Amino acid sequence: MPLYPLYALLFFDTGLSAADLSLLFAVWSVTAVLAEVPAGALADRWSRRGAIATGGVLQAVAFAVWTLAPSSAGFAAGFAVWGLAGALVSGTVEALVHDGLADVGAGSAFARVHGWMTAAELLVQVPTAAAASALYAVGGYPLVGWASAAVCLAWAGLALRFPEPPRETDGGSLLGTLRRGVADVVRVPALRLTAVAVALVGGLDAVEEYFPVLAADRGVPTVAVPAVVLGVALAGALGAALGGRVERLPDRVLPALLALAGLLLAAVAVLPGPAALVVVAVSYGLYLAVLVVAEARLQERIESTRRATVTSVAGLGVELAGLLVFAAWAAGGVLAVAVLVLAVVPVVAAGLRRPVS
Repeated sequence: MPLYPLYALLFFDTGLSAADLSLLFAVWSVTAVLAEVPAGALADRWSRRGAIATGGVLQAVAFAVWTLAPSSAGFAAGFAVWGLAGALVSGTVEALVHDGLADVGAGSAFARVHGWMTAAELLVQVPTAAAASALYAVGGYPLVGWASAAVCLAWAGLALRFPEPPRETDGGSLLGTLRRGVADVVRVPALRLTAVAVALVGGLDAVEEYFPVLAADRGVPTVAVPAVVLGVALAGALGAALGGRVERLPDRVLPALLALAGLLLAAVAVLPGPAALVVVAVSYGLYLAVLVVAEARLQERIESTRRATVTSVAGLGVELAGLLVFAAWAAGGVLAVAVLVLAVVPVVAAGLRRPVS
């Protein structure tokens, strides 16, 4: 979406303050948290493909609202709709892809495919940044907003072309599906531990928000910060793309890679200048390789038809775990976040261990 690199600037240029921006982010986050698990249950009860397409339409509506009503109220309404859209997609994509692969006998390829998907999400930042600049130069924020809404509608249409294999449903109500999905996580010890591990590992990705801060603190000129952050994202894309290969390595490798990522992040606290940013990039690549494997292991351990609901429960945990990263950064910067990464390692070792055959 071309609006991604520019929407904060849109808010500021409309006259909002930093405090207003934080309030808008809170609206976005709270909506996503409240809708996360119910949206997963809806996807299981109704249609995963339909849920993803609906998410695309809703996100287009959010950007249209921003474009038509660029004000505090309009931005808040758009973020609320966007939060609901994100909840419909979160967890549902993994469930749809996993079951689609399993339906054609390629379930073991999920880690590799999921790694490519994660890498693509990062790599697309390159053309997106170029498109944002070109569209803004031609038509300002309105053109960027309408183009972003069009992109959302396009991916909603593409989502409808995804194959969705037939599956049995629980029957009963949406609330019943939601309750049984949550119960799956609570009552099955191995699944519960894996979901906790995924939540904690996934929450660590919130450190990405601070990459521009790290670059600026290491003396990178403001004009060059986007390029530096893009370099870190590309390293992350490489790590994610290698997730399928990492998944085949012995179990002891995963916690070791995450521990190494944490130690490298701790080193950033004392390294000067460009060297620190290179280390950040390597750390992020290692981390995303572990995250891809963690999310694949979760899919392996879901045995019910409520796959999107269970994945959304873990997704809710990711949202909440991200708050730990924000708190750690506020308390002690990058070093505190590194300590948090290392603290998660034992949970990852236990939660992602393959069962003994």
